[in-house]
Amino acid sequence: MAEAFELVRADLARVEEGLARESRSGIAPVAEIAGYLLSAGGKRLRPALHLLAAKFCGYEGPSAIQLGVVLELIHNATLIHDDIIDGADTRRGRTSSNQRWGNSMTVLAGDWLYMQAFRLALAEGSLRILDILTRLTQRMVEGELIQLTWLGRIDIREENALEISRRKTACLFEACLQLGALLGEKNAQDEERLARYGLNAGLAFQIIDDLLDFTAPAERLGKPVVSDLREGKITLPLVYALEGCDGTGRRKIESVLREKGFQSVAPEEIVALVRESGAVERARERAAQFVAEADRALEPFPDSTYKRALEALPQFILNRDH
Repeated sequence: MAEAFELVRADLARVEEGLARESRSGIAPVAEIAGYLLSAGGKRLRPALHLLAAKFCGYEGPSAIQLGVVLELIHNATLIHDDIIDGADTRRGRTSSNQRWGNSMTVLAGDWLYMQAFRLALAEGSLRILDILTRLTQRMVEGELIQLTWLGRIDIREENALEISRRKTACLFEACLQLGALLGEKNAQDEERLARYGLNAGLAFQIIDDLLDFTAPAERLGKPVVSDLREGKITLPLVYALEGCDGTGRRKIESVLREKGFQSVAPEEIVALVRESGAVERARERAAQFVAEADRALEPFPDSTYKRALEALPQFILNRDH
């Protein structure tokens, strides 16, 4: 995976400069909150994917940098809003912005990041780009709303959990690839193939992310383990655990949902339940299926350095440990 990032390292540095520049504001609280969130770093996976896609499609101009900034601003705006909705205490190993500045100020900073992203996108002068980004943000909001309707409910099924992941996470990966294809002026069929690659890679990413909530140490995860269940979310590994556990296990999960915390059930008991039910293996297998779908989407394209980099990325997603 390091080799893939090396191919776009210089462009990612320019994206980082753009993020620092665009997070500045004459309004002190906005600049402070935006700067705090963006300075936490992160993998910058989404702009890296977009930059790789643009180069894969033969585009080398400044618009790829600009849209990389746009995509990361949108991503960070969603993180701000997610933390407010979830009442999160930490983000990337630090105090979350909502805990530090309060919900009212933080939600407005998130809105500002969204508007900053669209201001930059508007400067590209492309209705197609704006259409992709508008549909993206609509689907992400829809995903959050759908997730809220399932909050605290134990009757959620695999298809419901995947639909939330598709809208909240995978569609942003899809847009990263689609915008790269658009800059490279690929035909509709190739654009659809790359979008499909992004969607499947994004689904694999979210499944592994949900799995890490049960398998990764808190210090590597950057947040407490089993935090999703504490917030009332039944993610795919827990869906599988519920299908594979007995009545005692089910009652433990119900207790955590009812108490909205770990008063009568320890987090370690839920982790053990997920592991013993076979849910870990089943979730990894499902993620691997999406990785295989992503690989198949790339098959019609001729071999190149950038194709090999895109092929390596889903495997990196599948094997990551934090």
